[in-house]
Amino acid sequence: MSMKKIIAVAAATVMTIGLAACSSGESDTGGGDSLGSVGISMPTRSLERWINDGEGLKAQLEDAGYSADLQYADDKADTQISQIQNQIASGVDVLVIAAIDGELLAPVLADAKAQDISVIAYDRLINGTPDVDYYATFDNYKVGQLQGEFIETQLGLADGAGPFNLEPFAGSPDDNNAKFFFSGAWDVLLPYVENGQLVVPSGKSPASNDDWASIGILGWKSDSAQSELDNRIASFYTGGDKIDVVLSPNDSLAQGIAASLRSAGYTADGDWPLLTGQDGDKASVTNILAGEQSMTVWKDTRELGKVVFGFVEAILNGEEPEINDTETYDNGEKVVPSFLIAPEVVVKDDVQSKLIDSGFLKASDVGL
Repeated sequence: MSMKKIIAVAAATVMTIGLAACSSGESDTGGGDSLGSVGISMPTRSLERWINDGEGLKAQLEDAGYSADLQYADDKADTQISQIQNQIASGVDVLVIAAIDGELLAPVLADAKAQDISVIAYDRLINGTPDVDYYATFDNYKVGQLQGEFIETQLGLADGAGPFNLEPFAGSPDDNNAKFFFSGAWDVLLPYVENGQLVVPSGKSPASNDDWASIGILGWKSDSAQSELDNRIASFYTGGDKIDVVLSPNDSLAQGIAASLRSAGYTADGDWPLLTGQDGDKASVTNILAGEQSMTVWKDTRELGKVVFGFVEAILNGEEPEINDTETYDNGEKVVPSFLIAPEVVVKDDVQSKLIDSGFLKASDVGL
């Protein structure tokens, strides 16, 4: 066990003894030392989910007696690296990192490892380094698979229906998860593209999963997705041709895509195409209720926070965290021990039972 972990365990023992010594009915409200220090590095505040993830994890850690430094890097990789360097210098015991660019962190993580700091990759795999200890995420291939299967079922593709006009999108090329999302969906849909049941008028149709980044939207930006679909519609949908389905890997892109469709004259009660998404963002759930998004793949990020919290506790107590995958996530230097959480589809009829009743969203958040 490292010296930092020994100190953390000792601190926990002292706190337990101190609490036991309190008289009945009293609480220990003294300052005291934390059980350990955690640096949390999140990519941006511009997406709702990262605000929820970062603040939720910070609160969970602090409620349990750990100190937590939460930083957001405004989607700038150099800013994230600088923030992580500061967290290392401050003496954190564990780093939890949702990487902006998973290819650029190897040098700073080598510095962390030299200080015996454990590293947890949060939802996005960090590539090209042996200094990632654990990875917590959702089953990202399954996310895409659920989107592809939704399209397959809704259009009746397995029964031979078609042809339908499809416009596919992929996520940010610097996000390792994006390739898993696209691969899961494209493994379902590509056979229908190849046999002509799905037609891609824009030509933005990757020949294989390996070409996914050719249609990626950098930074997962809604306005970039909107501009891209604006261009496709203006160039390839003249003379009354219509889009039947849009594969969007997440809700932020789906929101931009929906804005483009509105401006092109599509209506929810008329010719609106199938539109996929992911995350359960408030704006997208509102669009689902309005008929302007067909589904979202819900990843309950509270569950991800619980998994990472368990990782931190185990690490600081010198124990092995619970993992359930030792094969999938090869970062080029090692297969990173991982815990994968299952996602699920939410459609209009599910919003109340899955998102509202569970407390993930408030009814007022989505106009209910």
